[in-house]
This record gives sequence, C-alpha cells and structure tokens, in this order.
Amino acid sequence: MNSEKITEDTTITAPAKDAPALVKKIGRTTYIVRVHFSKTSKETMSDKIKRMLKNEIQQM
Repeated sequence: MNSEKITEDTTITAPAKDAPALVKKIGRTTYIVRVHFSKTSKETMSDKIKRMLKNEIQQM
C-alpha cells in the first residue's frame, strides 16, 4: 500500500441487510465493501483463487 493519504468524503447508500461488509477507515474516509456471490456459479472459492493465482503468475 502506498503512503498517499486519501481524504475525500464519500456518500454511502443504504446497505442490504443480508450482505456481509468489510469496513476500512483511511484518514477521514470510511470505505464499506459489500461482498456477494453468484448463486449460479459453477466455480468454488478455492477454484477461483487458484485461477486468479495462475493468471497472476502468467503475467510475470
């Protein structure tokens, strides 16, 4: 992570009640990241991570 300080305030919309969230505060800005998964996906989380790592290695 770089040392750039982020100070811009953001507007947050109403969250979905069942959506998990990560909250991170940087400076005076609070970031809320919601996570969602496709119900129709055929790929497991493990498969997805392996695919992402393979793609990352190929770019090196």
